[in-house]
Amino acid sequence: MNNREHTAKEEELRNIVKNLPDAPGCYQYLNDEGVIIYVGKAKNLKRRVSSYFNKEQQSMKTRLLVSKIADIKYIVVNSENDALLLENNLIKKHKPRYNVLLKDDKTYPSICITGEYFPRLFKTRKIIPGVGRYYGPYSNAGALTALLQLIKEMYPLRTCRLNLTPETVRSGKFTPCLEYQIKNCCAPCIGATSHDEYRKYIEEIRDILRGDIKKLSSAIIEEMKSEAEKLNFEKAQTLKERYRLIENFRTRSEVVSPIINNVDVFTIESDEKSAFINFLHITNGCINQAFTIEYKKRLDESDEELLGIGIVEMRERFNSRAREIILATEMELPLENVTITVPQKGEKRRLLALSQLNVKQYKADRMKMEEKLNPEQKATRLMKEIQQELGMKKLPVIIECFDNSNIQGSDAVAACVVFKKLKPAKKEYRKYNIKTVVGPDDYASMKEVVRRRYRRAIEEDTPLPQLIIADGGKGQMEVIREVVEDELHLEIAIAGLVKDGRHRTSELIVGHGGESIGLKQNSALFRLMTQIQDEVHRFAITFHRDKRSKRQTASELDTIKGIGEKSKQALLAHFKSVKRMKEATAEELAKVVGEAKAKILLEAWK
Repeated sequence: MNNREHTAKEEELRNIVKNLPDAPGCYQYLNDEGVIIYVGKAKNLKRRVSSYFNKEQQSMKTRLLVSKIADIKYIVVNSENDALLLENNLIKKHKPRYNVLLKDDKTYPSICITGEYFPRLFKTRKIIPGVGRYYGPYSNAGALTALLQLIKEMYPLRTCRLNLTPETVRSGKFTPCLEYQIKNCCAPCIGATSHDEYRKYIEEIRDILRGDIKKLSSAIIEEMKSEAEKLNFEKAQTLKERYRLIENFRTRSEVVSPIINNVDVFTIESDEKSAFINFLHITNGCINQAFTIEYKKRLDESDEELLGIGIVEMRERFNSRAREIILATEMELPLENVTITVPQKGEKRRLLALSQLNVKQYKADRMKMEEKLNPEQKATRLMKEIQQELGMKKLPVIIECFDNSNIQGSDAVAACVVFKKLKPAKKEYRKYNIKTVVGPDDYASMKEVVRRRYRRAIEEDTPLPQLIIADGGKGQMEVIREVVEDELHLEIAIAGLVKDGRHRTSELIVGHGGESIGLKQNSALFRLMTQIQDEVHRFAITFHRDKRSKRQTASELDTIKGIGEKSKQALLAHFKSVKRMKEATAEELAKVVGEAKAKILLEAWK
């Protein structure tokens, strides 16, 4: 790779890093051959991946890794714990060269409920088919410990490995152990607990492990009331304690159950030009494949048509033979022996939400990348949004905004700022001294300035704006309308920006009735309107302050012909006041402004 290619590759990677989301997930580094050479997890993808490209903090090993990176891919997840588990699965699948510390093929623990007559419950790292039903895996050791502790406190299950069958229990060959004596076991081995009651414990534990705690809580409350009505207060108290433990328990694994196996998940996001389809393949409750593809629209294809094409293509590309496909809506697919699932709740619904999160993030990232490469595209999109929101006939290529500034009518001024293609055109900003208005009358001042500006534009045949914004409410909009539409007969859209009690941009109003357009505070439109309002306010205030300052620093020197601004400033800086200048000698004055001007001053003060 020559220097030019190397520079281009660095720029490409830098752009990818800049557009990474501030969200938890896993990142994958690929080499020139498309092979994954490193997998990592991150609480914040953008911050973590950026750290690899900080040369001041790079170790020798990191520099070697970074030199091999040709591409970066990532998967967004819901939490840091999910990122940890996903990292583990990806490393086991791809065995990246640089993941030295994670090549031990470590698995995360699960909870197993055995299939015995009196089932046992235990933590395990091995999934053995036929032993029982598994729940997990759990990447958070604290969450797993809390869950096991809750179950232990609520249900006195057996922990022994005795072969308990109806025959062996009836034979009476077992004796209770210490666990029974300290009330940690209900001793099914001696028949102290019936099979039905023990099975009820197991079903309630399954509800907890599935996360269906609300259903279990409701059932326990009903049973508790029933026992209390029967005057079985000791049993009711036991149920009350069990209910309290469940309600205090708030830790639950967010990892998909391993019973969800060999399943594909697809979601789609689209706009006018493109469709983005995300694919997740789930094996034993783990994501082991994730990919998002983009289709450029050529005709008016529907989302259903594009999703059908994407599903067939990606299943073929990744050689998926999954018998179940999870989608957000029902649709027909040309696939044999495949079930379409549209989940409304539960773990499959969470998988669908995770896929939707990834496809939306991918779409947002692509838009950011395109906007960085082509800033005009972003501006055009935002101008179209303004045009649509305000019901304008023309695209607002030129936007002008007016603001007044005065203190009780003194030093009254106005300012106009110009934005072209949503960028400040500072050379076209204009300042106005109010000439015809006496006293603090903002409406009359606005009328004068707008009339002067657009009469001159008509006379000089200069481009007119497509949108005029008043830094004020309905009143300011109306006086602008009277001049622009009634007097000058111009067809220009007019809007008003209103601030809240804290002097922050609050709403955009349009139309004769001053209809408010809701602005989402994090939207690009809101940020643009805030920028315009802040800019016109800054420009008007600065002009007003300059004018007031000049008036306040006026002195007798202003009336002396032959003494200019520079001489005046030099004299004031040296003597501090006109009084001291009058007391100075000709020689002292000449040292500051020269003999000729010293003579002018002395003649004026005779």
